[in-house]
Amino acid sequence: MTDSPPHPPADGSALLCLVTGASGYIGGRLVPELLDAGYRVRCLVRTPAKLRDHPWADRVDIVRGDVTDTDYLARAMDGVTVAYYLVHALGSGPGFEDTDREAARAFGAEARRAGLRRLVYLGALTPASVPEQDLSPHLRSRAEVGHLLLASGVPTAVLRAAVIIGSGSASFEMLRYLTERLPVMVTPRWVRTRIQPIAVRDVLRLLTGCAALPPDVSRAFDIGGPEVLTYRDMMRRYAAVAGLPPRLIVPVPVLTPALSSHWVGLVTPVPAAIARPLTESLRHEVVCREHDITRYVPDPPGHPLGFDRAVALALRRIKDAEVATRWSSAAVPGAPSAPLPGDPDWAGGSLYTDVRQRLADVGPETLWDVVEGIGGDNGWYSFRTAWALRGRLDRMVGGVGLRRGRRDARHLRAGDSLDFWRVEEIQRPRLLRLRAEMRLPGLAWLELRVEGDGPVRYRQRALFHPHGLLGHLYWWAVSPFHALVFGGMARNIVRTAERGTSGAPRPGLRARLRRATRRG
Repeated sequence: MTDSPPHPPADGSALLCLVTGASGYIGGRLVPELLDAGYRVRCLVRTPAKLRDHPWADRVDIVRGDVTDTDYLARAMDGVTVAYYLVHALGSGPGFEDTDREAARAFGAEARRAGLRRLVYLGALTPASVPEQDLSPHLRSRAEVGHLLLASGVPTAVLRAAVIIGSGSASFEMLRYLTERLPVMVTPRWVRTRIQPIAVRDVLRLLTGCAALPPDVSRAFDIGGPEVLTYRDMMRRYAAVAGLPPRLIVPVPVLTPALSSHWVGLVTPVPAAIARPLTESLRHEVVCREHDITRYVPDPPGHPLGFDRAVALALRRIKDAEVATRWSSAAVPGAPSAPLPGDPDWAGGSLYTDVRQRLADVGPETLWDVVEGIGGDNGWYSFRTAWALRGRLDRMVGGVGLRRGRRDARHLRAGDSLDFWRVEEIQRPRLLRLRAEMRLPGLAWLELRVEGDGPVRYRQRALFHPHGLLGHLYWWAVSPFHALVFGGMARNIVRTAERGTSGAPRPGLRARLRRATRRG
């Protein structure tokens, strides 16, 4: 190990950084920051296809693997100087602390064997006055992972942040929807908790700067913005920045973390399984006790960004449809990830299908625009009440529901969340394959195809692989409604394309879709 910090060399032989969690919210934004800083980047992901459509994908080395598998880690760390640990089993149910512990130990041990010069971990800011054993499971696990990496024998920087303010982050989406949808709020006690939020731009700047820390620096750093606010302050200031009327906020003592997570899940797109660890973290004051990171990564003029500026930038990104990653970019814990039936590694078993096809009197690109614009604000082109009811039922049983929406109004990419689906495959302008992430007694896919050039045919296929008797009963119970749901969907997609209305939002589209849906 050398005594100099690992700055990118001037001779073009840039140092190699490994980024785990590159398909997630922070990881997907950190990669281009590292590239722009002159580093080479390798991404370790379980599903490489999720990175295929990112604008930086052809500039990085993508390796398939899992942080708990030492064979994968050994290959991924070959030649690496700095590794970023950006994975966390948030909301993955019982046992997630064991999963986090096992993964951190494996990662640290392999980093030491591989001779890495630096580990960087983004953890959570914890309260000074609360023993770690009394923290929420989420905060306790984040703290333990930091300790394990610091004990690995590899110089480690643990950045500890509270609420991250940025377009698409789970914390920001929770704040945004609570404030926008509820002009009068009866809220849990944690709205009075003091918090030191930080802009995602500052988080990325500090993470990138940590690659060049001196080798004798191995410690945790608290990172935060310039202001300490209560959650109630944040909601009121968000409303002011967004141009909303003042909000009336009434804290009450009876909402437990479990109840408040369901309240958040009811009002916002963030499901209760993810909202609960976030709300539990807000029970305790999380304020920086030091800002020592500036000794090594100085703040440029205008940084760290204040809360109002961070909110304004996030809202502008949303308005301009420039949200690079979202909280839902990462896989939903426990969601199905099996391949589509028909792939070589499909395990077999019963398979139900519903196939619809229609000729379209338009070119393939016009029809494709409607196909790729499906979901989110545009809806699903049929029986809106049934889709809405299915989304509500999913959220009632702890699923993600329909409200995740879309990352981008016009374009999809592999790995994107799309309401309660995830884009498994996209081949413009011919194929869109979605994998269901709602709670089901089985595995489900929805495949939309544009075939031919003249005449053009729209072909739609729903597939369901049942698990046990309950799965078969589920299919038989819902199949009588398929003519309304899937049949109407096929008719209205073609009808919308023939009327020259693309899938992207524009004035009058929702009204036209409602009329088409009623007729369909």
